[in-house]
Amino acid sequence: MFVINCKNYEEISGDKIIKFVKTAERISKKYKVKIAISPPQHLIGLVSNSSIPILAQHIDDSKVGSTTGFIIPELLKKSKVKGSLINHSEHRISPKEIEKLVLKLKELKMISILCVKNVAEVKKYVNLNPDYIAIEPPELIGSGKAVSKEKPELIAKAASIVNDSKNKTKLLCGAGIVSGEDVAKAVELGSEGILVASGIIKAKNWNKVISEFAKALV
Repeated sequence: MFVINCKNYEEISGDKIIKFVKTAERISKKYKVKIAISPPQHLIGLVSNSSIPILAQHIDDSKVGSTTGFIIPELLKKSKVKGSLINHSEHRISPKEIEKLVLKLKELKMISILCVKNVAEVKKYVNLNPDYIAIEPPELIGSGKAVSKEKPELIAKAASIVNDSKNKTKLLCGAGIVSGEDVAKAVELGSEGILVASGIIKAKNWNKVISEFAKALV
């Protein structure tokens, strides 16, 4: 699984998100790699009919109906969104909310990608059985220093915990990934995919860098 979090970067603003998603679609098909994209929330409607999974960056534990300003999983599903990131380092939520939202996405048969900052949180949340746990040390996010190189033992330990749980959860590796070499190292250490952001979004040639990462995964 190759997840690209677009965050709220200007490089992806307006209809540029359409070009970005089309680039990812072509590469996904060419290399037979599952690529999913999390656009800024207000741009989801422009790309929700994509042939690759579109994910929300965040969801709320709130209800359909008379609520304002919340991102409701049930309504995302009706808009063809396939799932969501939960508890990203830049949008942390409480353990109680995490549990409710993982269960909610499971009920809705949507993809859950639970973001954690360390091995202790992997242990804490693996039994919720999210589809993916993405481990991202906050200090390395956007740093250009890949966790697979800076803290390889972190990925190896997290992979061991996830595998020992015998759940269907798979491990993703994130933070500071900027090259195919970083991706290959993450896979070697036991990750079954990657969660990336600035390393791709801020690249001058999207086709080149997405292709490089996809080839490293296969």
